[in-house]
Amino acid sequence: MTTVTMDQGALDISVEIRGARGRPVLMLHGGGGPQTVLPFAGRLAEARPARVFTPIHPGFDGTVRPGWLTDVTTLAQAYVQLLDVLDLRDVAVVGNSIGGWLAAEVAAIGSDRIASVVLIDAVGIEVPGHPIADTFDLTPPELARLSFHDPAKFSFDPSALTDAQLATMAANRDVLRIYSGPFSMADPNLTDRLAKISHPTLVAWGASDQVVDADYGRAYAKAIPGAEFRLLEQTGHMPQVETPEEFLPVLWEFIG
Repeated sequence: MTTVTMDQGALDISVEIRGARGRPVLMLHGGGGPQTVLPFAGRLAEARPARVFTPIHPGFDGTVRPGWLTDVTTLAQAYVQLLDVLDLRDVAVVGNSIGGWLAAEVAAIGSDRIASVVLIDAVGIEVPGHPIADTFDLTPPELARLSFHDPAKFSFDPSALTDAQLATMAANRDVLRIYSGPFSMADPNLTDRLAKISHPTLVAWGASDQVVDADYGRAYAKAIPGAEFRLLEQTGHMPQVETPEEFLPVLWEFIG
């Protein structure tokens, strides 16, 4: 883990780095926090020639979020700058859920440091007839039923968590509300910005996702020029968590 200071000290971003060589991958986590992608980042770095950079979105897991950082677009601008500060080239930008929204915004801003983009069950756009599920007030079992093809494998007892773990979960949920914006996990203008993406883009979607369904994912891919859509069977909102062994070769085939 390293901390990168940007904007003359106005913003610190904590970044975990896995792997020593190979394709640089910027992996952006979803609302569940960095643990939703860190094990997969390690798996990717071990199995393929990849160096995976996983930033913690400021405010998550006890990190500091400055008061001016209140939306996904501004955070995406910081991540474009992060590529410059780290001097990364030929980067694959990969994001899940709100991390997918961030990845899309990074791609729309554009950078010659980016080689490809992968959006995994991303949120952020509005698709008539296919609303984003409101997950903020759900219990863990309710959220698991929407998020996983086989929720029984990912059930847990919240009463077994420590007070510190519960406090972190609550704080993460609060900062997610801030980033998600007034339209709750969407921006009515994002679809227009997606048309600006010129990088090769893969939109990967779990067929069993009930947070954002597969037709929502198809609309996402349609909004990005030349984007490829890939439906992932027997997986839900977080393929990198539920079916990592099956998802890794799909990802690497596109970015490797």
